[in-house]
Amino acid sequence: MRVNFLLRLQSTALQRRSVQQQYVPQHKPVFDDDIKRLEDFLLSKPNILVLTGAGISTESGIPDYRSEGVGLYARTNHKPIQHIEFLNSANVRKRYWARNFVGWPNFSATQPNGTHHALARFEREMRVQSVVTQNVDRLHTKAGSKNVVELHGSGYVVKCLSCDYRIDRHEFQNILSSLNPAFKDAPAMIRPDGDVDIPQEYIDNFQIPPCPQCSNNLKPEIVFFGDSVPKERVDLIAKMVYDSDGLLVLGSSLLVFSGYRIVLQTKDLKLPVAIVNIGETRADHLADIKISAKCGDVIPKLFDFRKNSKTTA
Repeated sequence: MRVNFLLRLQSTALQRRSVQQQYVPQHKPVFDDDIKRLEDFLLSKPNILVLTGAGISTESGIPDYRSEGVGLYARTNHKPIQHIEFLNSANVRKRYWARNFVGWPNFSATQPNGTHHALARFEREMRVQSVVTQNVDRLHTKAGSKNVVELHGSGYVVKCLSCDYRIDRHEFQNILSSLNPAFKDAPAMIRPDGDVDIPQEYIDNFQIPPCPQCSNNLKPEIVFFGDSVPKERVDLIAKMVYDSDGLLVLGSSLLVFSGYRIVLQTKDLKLPVAIVNIGETRADHLADIKISAKCGDVIPKLFDFRKNSKTTA
C-alpha cells in the first residue's frame, strides 16, 4: 500500500512538472562558465536592479506570448485585451470578465519556481536592490520578495475606472460566483493574463457587478495593451535605475517599450546590463553580458552555498 501511494505521488509530481515545462521554449544547456561570469558580475554590483518578464513564469506553467512554438501567439489566434476596446465596449468587458472568471482558480493557484525563490533569497542576502516585473502573476511576492514593483500592475486587484474603489481579486471572484452560479468546471489551461476560451453562450449570459460606490465599470489593475504605465510608477523606476549599479534582465524579449525603456535608461547612465533569456531580445546589442538560456538553469545556481560547500569539502 505504501509503495503504491509513493508511486502515485511520484507520478503526480512528474505530471505536474510536465505541465509546467510545456510552455518553456526549446533551449540549449547553459555552460558553467556563463553562470560563473554572471555570478562575478553580480558580486561586483550588489545594488543591481532586476527586470523580469514572462519567461521566468513559463516554468511555473504560465505561458508567455511570443516564444516560438509554445507562446500564446504560436498556439492560438488569441490576442490580448486592448485597453481602448475594454473601455468602449460592454461586450468586450463581458467577454474579458467571463474568461477571467473561469481562468482565475488555475491562474491564482500557480506557484513560484526556482528563479522566483532565488531572487527572493538574493534580496535577503542584499545581493540585489529590488525587482521590477512585467508580469501580473504576483509570483515574486509569493516567493517572498519584498521590494517588488509591478510595472504592468497586478491581476490580484480590481479597481473602478471612475472612483477610488478597489477590491481583492479573490473577494471579487466570490461576488462573480454568486452572480453566475451556472459557471462550473474551469478549463485546465491558462493564459499570461488569466484569460481562457469559453463558449459564447456562457459569455452572453455572464453578469458583471458595477462599482458599488459609483456604479461605473470595474477593471483589473493591469496595464492592458495600448494603455500607459502610470507616470508615478515610471518615475519611481527611473529613480531605482539611477540609484542602482546596473540592470539584470530575466526572461523578457523586451519588445514592449515599457520594459525596453528601462534598459535605455540604464545605458544612458553608462551602467552595465546583463540579460538571461531564451533567444534574442530587443536589447542584445546593448548588453554587456547576454546568456541565451532558461532562467531556471542559471539563476538558482548563482551563489549556491550547498554546491560551494561540497566543492570545499
